[in-house]
Amino acid sequence: MPLIITPRQLEHRAELYHQLGIMLSAGLTAHQALEHLRRNPADRSLRQKTSDWLERLNEGFTVAEAARKVGNWMPSFDLALLEAGEQSGRLDACFKLLALYYRERAQLVKQAINDLLYPVFMLHVAVATFTLIKLVMAGNFKFIYFVLVVFVILAPLYAGIGFIIFALQGRHGENWRAVVERGLHRVPVLGTARQDLALARLAAALEALLNAGVPIIGAWELAATASGSPALRRTVQTWRTPLTEGGSTPSELVSNCGHFPTIFANLYHTGEVSGQLDQTLSRLHRLYQEEGVRRMRLVATWVPKLIYFAVLLLGGWLIITMYYNIEVKPLQDIMNGK
Repeated sequence: MPLIITPRQLEHRAELYHQLGIMLSAGLTAHQALEHLRRNPADRSLRQKTSDWLERLNEGFTVAEAARKVGNWMPSFDLALLEAGEQSGRLDACFKLLALYYRERAQLVKQAINDLLYPVFMLHVAVATFTLIKLVMAGNFKFIYFVLVVFVILAPLYAGIGFIIFALQGRHGENWRAVVERGLHRVPVLGTARQDLALARLAAALEALLNAGVPIIGAWELAATASGSPALRRTVQTWRTPLTEGGSTPSELVSNCGHFPTIFANLYHTGEVSGQLDQTLSRLHRLYQEEGVRRMRLVATWVPKLIYFAVLLLGGWLIITMYYNIEVKPLQDIMNGK
């Protein structure tokens, strides 16, 4: 995947998955659906990837395996969910879920970018103005100096943003993603939102797998992988022995695990006891999907406001600093007889 993902790219991926889900629901095979999209892609940039995907599929690989063979194009979360969809026989539903996931991501990123434009512009204006006044007051104004000083001041900011973008890419290994997950978990609202969305993906994948008759152990392991959370996947991997040899039930393990909120554990236990686990998982998916998206939108709304407030504080500090240098320093020099 590219280093920087734009809202347009997310929308194209959402449209690709949406069309695949619609065609599979209409009775077309994966080969036929991909052949149609190869001729009529959601975007021209996807034509080659779709063609490569179809070629690998024609070689006898499954849909998920063929997508993995294309290269570092599809995130591990997508691959895990497609694998779960194939095993459950609900590949069309998984494509629709992925389409919804990427469409919501595109909307959140677009909202964040729109809200960030003005505060980022104000930040650059404040830094440029402060640098210009400082150089003019020092009698050392040269355009090249001005550009270099502005760059030096803003470089750490650009480097920090670049590192965050790099760190959040899904192409990294699980150890890296686990470190990022632990770090983001400590961030208010954002950490909880990511956890909610991971639980929503887990519930959706688990419902599809169990309805298809996949054994409970394998279903939980695949669903945990599809959640995109390394912490959940590693936790569920330790459940095989207690489930097969210890006589424990999944609801008991969920209740004793700190990665699952109390409401998730309680509802899952109710569904397990009542024999309506599929309906319970569907409800859990909707619940955590809505809550996760709500929190993500809250983050996308308030982060630009906090940055704007920080820019205002910076501007006030620069004004005070310039006033001190222009007014107070000369007065002190006169009082000291200089």
